[in-house]
Amino acid sequence: MSKKTRKKSSKPSPKSPKTSARKPSAAKTASKTTSKTASRGAITPAKKPAAKVASKAASKAAKPAAKTANGPSAKASHKPTSKQLIKSNLSAPPQAAAGTALVEGAMAPPFSLPRDGGGSVSLADYAGKKLVLFFYPRADTPGCTREAIDFTRLNDAFADEEAAVLGISADTVKAQESFRSKHQLSVPLISDEQHEMLEAYGAWGEKSMYGRNFMGIIRTTVLIGADGRIAKIWRNVRVDGHADEVLAAARAI
Repeated sequence: MSKKTRKKSSKPSPKSPKTSARKPSAAKTASKTTSKTASRGAITPAKKPAAKVASKAASKAAKPAAKTANGPSAKASHKPTSKQLIKSNLSAPPQAAAGTALVEGAMAPPFSLPRDGGGSVSLADYAGKKLVLFFYPRADTPGCTREAIDFTRLNDAFADEEAAVLGISADTVKAQESFRSKHQLSVPLISDEQHEMLEAYGAWGEKSMYGRNFMGIIRTTVLIGADGRIAKIWRNVRVDGHADEVLAAARAI
């Protein structure tokens, strides 16, 4: 064997590519597996604490009870007043003040109040005579004006029956005098600004208009007999023909 042949055979044979590729060490493989597992654990949502789960369950159980408490019956009590109820208020008659016990056959409550033209008028001034008291809401308003004119028209006829006529409202004396002069009224007009006589005769009470309640004068007429007792009471008076009806009643007693 020649020297060249020997040299070639003595050199180590080159490693194949497959053999020379380094395999990852066991430590690196374990590290990668651990990192993948850790990343997957980060994605998976953590379990909710037991306290939160119990709290949610309790709130769900409480909801049906709340719905029952706020059921149809509870809601109905807070509904606005219907239009039908407001209409019924308009037609409802005014109610006399609480505690008013004026009834037919009872003794007429005494009074002493100022009148138009000066001076005062009292029940004692008409002892032994029939007396008509008509209570009206306000001087110089359409209905009150017609009523006062009708009683003035029949004033002589009442006098023939030995009956006097007095008009009463809460207007001032000055307003009553202007009312009398403007319409040439012959019946005395009494001023009851403190509502003492109005309340005593049941002509002051709760009224309703357009669904609103308020206190005011209820159009009322009271016929007192010569014996000082209440012979007849008209409440919530309708003006048309009323004075003639009162005259007929005065003739009947």
